[in-house]
Amino acid sequence: MGQLTGGDPSLLRRINSAVVLHALRATDSATLTEVTQVTGLSRPTVEGVVEGLIDGGLVVETAADESAARRQGRPARRFRFRAEAGHLLGLEIGPHRVSALLSDLDGRVLGSLAKDVCETASADERLERLRTTVAELLRRAGVARGSLRAVGVATPGIVEADGTVRLGTALPQWTGLPLGERLRRSFKCPVLVENDANAAAVAEHWKGAATGSDDIVFVLAGLSPGAGSLIGGRLHRGFGGAAGEIGALHLLGSEVTPETLLSTTGEPLHPLDEQAVAEVFTHARAGDERARAAVERFIQRLVHDVAALVLALDPELVVIGGWAAGLDGVLEPLRKELARFCLRSPRVTLSLLGEAAIATGALRLALDHVEEQLFAVEGTVTARR
Repeated sequence: MGQLTGGDPSLLRRINSAVVLHALRATDSATLTEVTQVTGLSRPTVEGVVEGLIDGGLVVETAADESAARRQGRPARRFRFRAEAGHLLGLEIGPHRVSALLSDLDGRVLGSLAKDVCETASADERLERLRTTVAELLRRAGVARGSLRAVGVATPGIVEADGTVRLGTALPQWTGLPLGERLRRSFKCPVLVENDANAAAVAEHWKGAATGSDDIVFVLAGLSPGAGSLIGGRLHRGFGGAAGEIGALHLLGSEVTPETLLSTTGEPLHPLDEQAVAEVFTHARAGDERARAAVERFIQRLVHDVAALVLALDPELVVIGGWAAGLDGVLEPLRKELARFCLRSPRVTLSLLGEAAIATGALRLALDHVEEQLFAVEGTVTARR
């Protein structure tokens, strides 16, 4: 397509279309007069845009209220955004499970499904498990695969812009995996791949503990602790996508790993998985001294890692998720240590979304992509009357 200029009629049509569509999406339904008032466009312009959006399948005229018609005469025609015109998927790939969320174009969740997967499963086995999970979810919801507009995928590891996992130690055969390319073979729509902690940060900002904050750090305490951060409401990935990889901080100074921190026997905890860690936490709550000491070491290590990020980013809010969200005593020592180490202490809270955070963030990334297609236009010309 050639370069659009400020006076290009096609650009003006696109701007007007985006403005009208945005107004209709923000309400259950609206009349042409109401859209005209909200957008500032002329009625003939709104009429033309609405007809085009109807032809494109994004807008539909709503059925008239017959009782109101009998009382007041023929009511004004009303129109609404067709959120059912397409669907989105948010996928999580983890060490022990894969999960999928399905939504309409408003981000309203229509269904979800999670399946267990063996931690030693190969990359092919894990991806096949994901494909069968998606197929079952779509079948249950009665949604055709062809209606998918975008798919967001969250995975452990450092992710390249094209969806390749540059480094992924949490899953077998994951480092170097062209994940985006592999998954695009299964879908005829854009597939967006993101780090799991980054996705969780996006989710908490969307509908979790960070809805009112634009400068946040989300800490995902998992097999390898990681963090996602938003600066000014925008996800901060870093130059190479490795921002927030606090699991590598044990390489700076003492070689202290989660396997040794959470050990109750003097030997490294093996295998280091959610079930083993949950048992340590359970014994600690029951009063077992060795387990309590292990949990205390884990909390102190977490404080060390989070403090490094807080000093660097000065966030308004720190959200704790993953394993640490299940620790009864994690918040108070974290707050005290941050107050001691940091020039300005952020608020600290637990995740509200829990284990759903990662898939929810992946869904939000898919929704962001579709919204950009629906509403973004080239140029800086404002809508004309």
